[in-house]
Parts: sequence; structure tokens; C-alpha cells
Amino acid sequence: MSEPSDPALALWLEHLAAERGLSRNTLAAYRRDLELLLRRVGGRALASVRREDVLAVLHEMRAEGRSPRSVARWLVALRGFFAWHGDASGGAPDPTSRIDLPRSWTRLPKVLDGADVERLLAAPDRRDPRGLRDAAMLEVLYATGLRVSELCALRVGDVHLDAGYVRCVGKGEKERVVPLGAEASAVLRDYLAGARATLLARRRSDALFVSGRGAPLTRQGFWKLLRAHGRRAGIRAPLSPHVVRHSFATHLLENGADLRSVQMLLGHADISTTQIYTHVNRERLRRLYRDFHPRA
Repeated sequence: MSEPSDPALALWLEHLAAERGLSRNTLAAYRRDLELLLRRVGGRALASVRREDVLAVLHEMRAEGRSPRSVARWLVALRGFFAWHGDASGGAPDPTSRIDLPRSWTRLPKVLDGADVERLLAAPDRRDPRGLRDAAMLEVLYATGLRVSELCALRVGDVHLDAGYVRCVGKGEKERVVPLGAEASAVLRDYLAGARATLLARRRSDALFVSGRGAPLTRQGFWKLLRAHGRRAGIRAPLSPHVVRHSFATHLLENGADLRSVQMLLGHADISTTQIYTHVNRERLRRLYRDFHPRA
């Protein structure tokens, strides 16, 4: 990948990689966000951007129909850069100050109910090597709450079935250990006992989940098979790996897990990221109250 056109942007990305250990995907997203601003202001240096420029770009993004979540994420990236630039330059003004984030920034995550999860996990044909692989991936995803990138990056050596856990590397190259449930462990054993070797067809790979060509299954490949199995299971709601991850966290909390434990399992660096699930629980309690209280 070529260097960013603005030297200050290049230095900021180097700082984020070295000091905060952010992943390549996160750094690439920050770069795209800042380069969008560069394009909208005609290629001027970021240091010359004024508050009026940021407001003009925000107006254009709203007119284009960008979602509030997308706009807010873009503004957060800008704030991070200009906060760093102010420190590095001895107090340069921040053009994003006094600009509020869109109000729908804290949308509640979509979740599957227990019946939908059971139908989804039962959808793959486990008599077929690809179906058994898909079943293993779905079981591991729901049992661990891994990000899709973490799921697809798993190696055979990351799985410890006798001890009942997987080891994964998450955002910022941070490693964590996540327990596996009995169902996920059983399906993984079946997959490793024969289906994986069938898919590899004598090719070599240390990837846990492989395609029919013997290559590691990609995130895009998993998205496609997840949606196909969702349709087969009769799930009408939009389905993504993140929805399954949200469902994992929500179901843990509904069954009595504490927020700190869920934070560790999800690999969230900050508890505030996990706290959105307390809103999910409050919504569920309201529904229960309305449905069952005699004076609701």
C-alpha cells in the first residue's frame, strides 16, 4: 500500500500502530476516513482544515444518505487525528471541537432469539464435508462470540479440545483464550476427524477452516455461507457474523453472566463498548413487563 499523501496522516498512523497496537484493518479504516476529508477539501493539508470544512463535509455526507453510524465513526476518526496533531504541534486548533456526534450513534445491536439460533445451527447438512465444516464454524462462532476475522484466522494449533478452549488473536494483535462449549467441541472433533482432510485433498494447510480448494476460508466466503444457511433456516431478519456475536453476548447476560466476563470473552479493550448490552437487557425487561404484568 502506498504512503498517505499527507505526511501528518502517515505519522499519525505510525503512532497508532506503534503506541496503541491497532490492527491493520483499523488503521486502514482510519486512513480511508482521513483521506475522504483530504479529497473533500481539494487535497489541502490536514493541518489547514477548518471547522467550516468539516461541517461542509458532514452536510454532504448527510445529503448522500450516509447512515448516522457511518458519519459518527468518520467524525471520531477525525477527532483522534486532530487531538494527536494538537499535542504534536504544540496546540494547533481542533476543527472538530463543538461538533456533536449524530444522535443515533448508540443503536442497539440486533440479536437472534434462542429458536432462531437452534434453527441456524441445525441448517448445514453434516453428512457432507462442507456442511460439517459450516456446522463447526457456526457452532464455534456462537459458542465463543469471536469476530469473523478471528474465526477465519484460527489455526489447528489454536484449538485445544481436551482442555475445552480456543486461542485467538484479536484487535491490536491481542491474544485471548475463549472457552468452547460441549456442542462446539463435539462438532469440531467430527470435522477434524475427516471432513477437513477431505476438503484439503492431500494439500497442506495449518488453517482450521478450509475451502473446497484447500485454501483458508475467507471472511467473504463465511458471510455467504452464513446467509445461505440463514435462508435455509427460515430466518427473515438480516443476518451477519456480528449478529451472531451480539446474540452470544446477549444470551450470556440474560442467563446471568456479569458484564466484565462478557467483556473479556468478546475481547473489548474498554468496558464502555460492552455496556451497550445492558440496553439490550433493559429492553427485554420492558417487554417482559408489558407482556406479563397485569397492569402494564
